[in-house]
Amino acid sequence: MKRTLVEQETILLYNQAEPLADVYSHDPKLLEKLSRLSEKYPDQIIQKDEHSYTIPKQCVSVREPYSEARRAAARERAKKGGYKPPKRSKSSKTN
Repeated sequence: MKRTLVEQETILLYNQAEPLADVYSHDPKLLEKLSRLSEKYPDQIIQKDEHSYTIPKQCVSVREPYSEARRAAARERAKKGGYKPPKRSKSSKTN
């Protein structure tokens, strides 16, 4: 069953006492990424069921948003360096 964008939620659970975090998600992009990581790092990224993974807590990150000035500078560096973004597949487009 295809879920609406609102239903494609993600829940991260962790505490200060344990080194692991639980990730429960219905976000197809995140699930695909977690699946790839679990194949690459099977001892660290553990799939519990279809929508749940256990990951090292250090993999959870909250970053400061990019300012427009920082975005513009990164865009210019990429243009000067000849960087071309990867072509997106149809599955990576927003539903």
